[in-house]
Amino acid sequence: MLRLGIMMIILTGILVALGYVVGYLFGSPEIFTLGALALAIIFNAVSYFASDKIVISMTKAKIVNEAEQPTLHRIISSLALSAGLPKPKVALVESPVPNAFATGRGPRNFVVAVTSGLMKAISEDELEGVLSHEISHIKHRDVLVSTVAATIAGAISYLALVGRFGAYSSGSRNSNAAGVALILSFFAPLAAFLVQTAVSRGREFGADSEGAALSKKPLSLASALEKIERVARSGAQIKTNPSTSPLWIVNPFRADEMVALFSTHPPTAKRVERLREIAGKMGSLK
Repeated sequence: MLRLGIMMIILTGILVALGYVVGYLFGSPEIFTLGALALAIIFNAVSYFASDKIVISMTKAKIVNEAEQPTLHRIISSLALSAGLPKPKVALVESPVPNAFATGRGPRNFVVAVTSGLMKAISEDELEGVLSHEISHIKHRDVLVSTVAATIAGAISYLALVGRFGAYSSGSRNSNAAGVALILSFFAPLAAFLVQTAVSRGREFGADSEGAALSKKPLSLASALEKIERVARSGAQIKTNPSTSPLWIVNPFRADEMVALFSTHPPTAKRVERLREIAGKMGSLK
C-alpha cells in the first residue's frame, strides 16, 4: 500500500502539472488542472474496481474450469493454500508464445492466466515455478500497483498529446508557455514510464524470490524464465495491447538489448542468476 500510495502521488503530480501548463496555453489553467486531477481520480477508480475485467478483455484470456485444465487447477490450488490465499480463477490465453500473468485487486477478483504456448513449452516443475511467481504477485497486490500505474500513465500520455497540439497551434500566443508545454509533453510520459519501470522491476525480483520459497523450486523457475526469454528475443509477440507488458512474467514486447534497457522487467539473466543463488542457499536441486 505504501508503494502504491507513493507511486500514485508521483504520477498524479506529473499529470496535474502537465494539466496546468497545457491549460495555460488554452487560457484556462485552473480548469485544465482540475480536469487533470479528475481524470487521475477516474482512471484510478476504474483501474481499481475493474482491473481484472480490463486485463482479461485486453488479453482475450478465457476462464477455464478444472475439467478443461486439471493440471493448472491442481498446482494453483496447492500454491494458493501454501500462500494462505483463496484459490484464484484460472484462465488460458490462446497464443503459441509462452508467458503468464496475474491480475485482480482482491480475493474475489484474482485471476492467474497462462498462454497455451507455455503449457507446451515447459515441464510441470517449471510450470509450478512460474505459477508460484504469479501467486506471489497476488499475495502482495503487485497486480493492482501495475494496473494503476498503467492507467495513470495512459492519462498522462493522452494529456501530453493535447499539450503538443496546443504548443504547435497557431492560437497559442505565449511562446514561453508553449515551449514549456512542448518540453513537458515529451518528458512527462517518459517520467511516468520510468516510475512504472522502477516499481515493476522491483516487484519482479520480489516475486521471483518469494515464488522460489513458495514452490521450493527456484531452478525450475529459472529454467522457465530462460525458455520464455528465448522466445521473446526471437521476436514472437503475444497479440495484445503492449500496455499489459508489466503484467507478464517476461516482457513479451521487446526483442533486442536496446529496448530491454527500458523494459518494465529486470534483465532475465539477472533474475536467473539470483534464483540460482537462492537455490544454493536452499540446497534445492529443482
